[in-house]
Amino acid sequence: MLIEDDQFKAVYTRRVTEDDLADLRGISTTAHLFQAWVDKAYEVRLTVVGDRLFPAEVHAASDAAHTDWRSDYRSLTYRTGTAPPNVVEGVRRYMDRLDLRFAAFDFVVSPDGVWTYLEANPCGQWDWIEHATGLPIAQAIADELQGVSR
Repeated sequence: MLIEDDQFKAVYTRRVTEDDLADLRGISTTAHLFQAWVDKAYEVRLTVVGDRLFPAEVHAASDAAHTDWRSDYRSLTYRTGTAPPNVVEGVRRYMDRLDLRFAAFDFVVSPDGVWTYLEANPCGQWDWIEHATGLPIAQAIADELQGVSR
C-alpha cells in the first residue's frame, strides 16, 4: 500500500516481462521481491494457532486473481483443505524454531499437487478465511490465549 498523488494505492504481484528488465532505474530505491513463477491450481492460506493447523484453499476465477488473489476478491472461492504430512512437519519445525504460537503461511499448489512455500506472516490476517470457510480460528486463538488444549 502507498500514497501517490494524494491517492491510496495498492501494489499487487505481477509477472515481470523482458521489457521490464530493460530499464531497472529506480529499483534500488524501494523494497522488492522477485520470485520464480510457479504454475498453480490454487493457493493455500495455512493459519497456525498453537498446535492447530487450519488449511484453506483459495481458488481464483480471474486472470488477475490467479496472479495475485488480493487483486480480485470477488472472483475467489474457498474450501477447507488438508496439508500433506511433509508440509505439516515443515510448518511445525518452522514454528518451533522461531518460537511462534501463531502464523499465516501462504503456499502455491501446482496442478500436480506439489506445495511451494511462499511466506509466513506472524501477524497474518485470518478473519476473512474463517468467515469464508467456517474454520474455527478465532476460537483457537481464544483457546491459545487461555491455555486451553483441544
